[in-house]
Amino acid sequence: MAVNISITLNPGLYLKDPQQSELGKRIIKHSILLIDELGFELFNFKKLAEEMKSTEASIYRYFENKHLLLTYLVSWYWEWLNYMMQIKTFNIEDPKRKLEIIIHTFVSISEENPSIDYVNESSLHNVVIAESTKVYHTKSVDEENIKGFFLNYKEIVSSVAEVILEIKPEFPYPHALASNLYEMTNNHFYFADHLPRLTDISKKGLPSEEVEKMLLFFISKMLA
Repeated sequence: MAVNISITLNPGLYLKDPQQSELGKRIIKHSILLIDELGFELFNFKKLAEEMKSTEASIYRYFENKHLLLTYLVSWYWEWLNYMMQIKTFNIEDPKRKLEIIIHTFVSISEENPSIDYVNESSLHNVVIAESTKVYHTKSVDEENIKGFFLNYKEIVSSVAEVILEIKPEFPYPHALASNLYEMTNNHFYFADHLPRLTDISKKGLPSEEVEKMLLFFISKMLA
């Protein structure tokens, strides 16, 4: 069942909000699938236009370049993840339980999203795992940071850091731990698929359960 939802993102990411038109939603839908299939390096607007049976000019009416399109997609994911974190921890008073729920949300978000007709959650999750660091590991990161492009990621980290300090108020590195928990989630999914000697997570079985178990192990030691 499709869910009618619109996530508000920084208007600096786009020229025209793609969520407000059928063509824009098709751009979101097909760009996620194509980046997942080809990788960001081989992806371009010409190939996207061919996939959509549209024109490059129509895509450029929405996005200035493919970097901003990728940033938009990753920001959409961050905003959705933050929303799901808030929903799942609402009315949970025990901070330890709250952090466990957040970690579970990190590893299972692609499985738990309701179906949004123009977003393939599994493919978007793949894109985030493989490509999201390219959003902010760039020469333009400082300029884009001033424009507020990464606020939704910062909100995730701030929310998790607050929970960490609820558990252990004297913990000296709450934001570093919060960002590492998120990044470790994505990195070890990626390593399990492509660089298995960099992780202890196996592709066999259920990697999400293994990653969750690993993260819970680290927080149990660091926040004891």
